[in-house]
Amino acid sequence: MDLIGSLQAKYRNDSDLLLQRTFLANIPITLIGFNSLIDLPQTMLLLQLKVQNAISSNQPIDDLLNGIGNILLHPDESALVAEMVKGQLLLFIEHRGIWVNVTPTNPVLTRAIEAPTTENVMRGSISAFNEDIETNIGIMKKQLNSPQLHTKSYWLGTIQRKRLALLYVEGRVDSKLLHAIVERIESHLEQDVQDLKSLNKVLGFTDWTLVTNYNTTELPENASNALMRGKAVLLLDRFPYALILPSSLWDMFAVQNDRNFPIVFMALMRLLRIGGVLGNILMPGLYVALVSVNPDVLRIELALSIAESRAGVPYPAFIETILLLFVLELILEASVRLPKSIGPTITMVGGIILGQAVVAAKLVSNLLIIILAATFIASSTVSGFQNSISIRMFKYVILILSAIYGVLGLLSGLVLICAYVASVTSFGVPYLQLPKPKDESNG
Repeated sequence: MDLIGSLQAKYRNDSDLLLQRTFLANIPITLIGFNSLIDLPQTMLLLQLKVQNAISSNQPIDDLLNGIGNILLHPDESALVAEMVKGQLLLFIEHRGIWVNVTPTNPVLTRAIEAPTTENVMRGSISAFNEDIETNIGIMKKQLNSPQLHTKSYWLGTIQRKRLALLYVEGRVDSKLLHAIVERIESHLEQDVQDLKSLNKVLGFTDWTLVTNYNTTELPENASNALMRGKAVLLLDRFPYALILPSSLWDMFAVQNDRNFPIVFMALMRLLRIGGVLGNILMPGLYVALVSVNPDVLRIELALSIAESRAGVPYPAFIETILLLFVLELILEASVRLPKSIGPTITMVGGIILGQAVVAAKLVSNLLIIILAATFIASSTVSGFQNSISIRMFKYVILILSAIYGVLGLLSGLVLICAYVASVTSFGVPYLQLPKPKDESNG
């Protein structure tokens, strides 16, 4: 069976298959591709224009074929299918038995460049990545207008083909880091990547980690800043975020648009984020430790005030804290999943009603409501939603240890978290490493 017949048999139940005989400069050809990925009228118009220009210049037939596309030498069925899935148009020159791979005019299958939806910008560019990888690469080249910016492209998977682009700045990125990333990708080109969990396997990251091995951002400004600091950026097709490798602790406190403020304001904002992280991790555990295990540490007036606020509460401090934290986690998850038109209203009203009801019912104390509300707000002060999830998980470790050992457990939990974070590496780069740009005098 010839290749056209085998392609027809393979996609006999696929109504999206484009298989059409036509003439180009009086040469019989067969067009093969997918209708949804090709704007056929515009593509044929461009092909005819190229052919007319070639004929008017008296070009030979071989130059004509090279002018409209790339000649495929001895292709097999899998090679042709791979080009079709990429959105290419295949031309079969019947009388010569030649296959030509043509880049067609594609229909618009993605949204326009819009403002970010998960990252707010006070001062800076508000252009965000979208789902088209070519658009994202163009945005990065526009944002970082440098001849040292290089791009490596890969096609991953066998069943679900996806394009992956690796961006780096020559002279800035560490050669060992770049070699490690390229080696991991090139050794797993057959791996299907459907989500970030699949990409973790390609990059060699373990699923059982409490901190992220890479940061995600939808702001080209943050990605270009990471490139200038010697990091690498991955862009995945149909994924409107850039992945910054490797991740470090300082990334959750410092963002690029901080530099659009005076240095004093920039330092204060970053100190506020650090304080928010410490408060989120320590406050629930400190409350449980001082109320349940070590009340003698408090001044007598403060101890009596706390005891009065907990009068009538039937549960230990640890149980009431866990219950209220569970409710807050439900509210946060609901705010993410509910439609934008009703989500903020429902979560705000639900939070207020539940807060007043549980206090009136003497299920939790007034002081705990204040502490956990502050904790809930503090978890969102860091940069990147993936970092806030890590912070939210760490507080439960300290909470459990504080309920058992009091202040000693809180300090032990803090040491345990610091030891764990210090052990995390990404492509050999420690998570606690603080990179410093070569040409900037301040952070």
